[in-house]
Amino acid sequence: MPDDITYGSMKDLKPGRFLLIDGVPCRVVEIDTSSPGKHGAAKMRITAVGIFDGSKKTLLKPSSADIEVPVISKKKAQVVSITENLVQVMDLDTYDTYEVPMPEELKGSLKQGSEVEIMESMNRRIISRVMSGGN
Repeated sequence: MPDDITYGSMKDLKPGRFLLIDGVPCRVVEIDTSSPGKHGAAKMRITAVGIFDGSKKTLLKPSSADIEVPVISKKKAQVVSITENLVQVMDLDTYDTYEVPMPEELKGSLKQGSEVEIMESMNRRIISRVMSGGN
């Protein structure tokens, strides 16, 4: 079992939680549950959005089924430099520097020196939110 994946149950899912759909880490946005039928268990339709690419995905499984859950770590980092599509950040715990893609919704508002929160999962990183403004 890879270190970046754990397992959970469909019935434990709630909006805002994470799961893997087709190998893509996603955040649950909507859950529809059908009542059990004459010959089967209740089914759940999960609508989720990819964390890294923003793609909409759906998953239909019985409520008793197991699912894969990505292990997501959140870190604080400081923006070192900004180019058009990339942001170079420095991890505030380890002082490692690395580049992450510039989120579309933060273009123009992100400044050098800003403190940001980085979400990391399955060897990919993204800026999830801005903690404080820069200079």
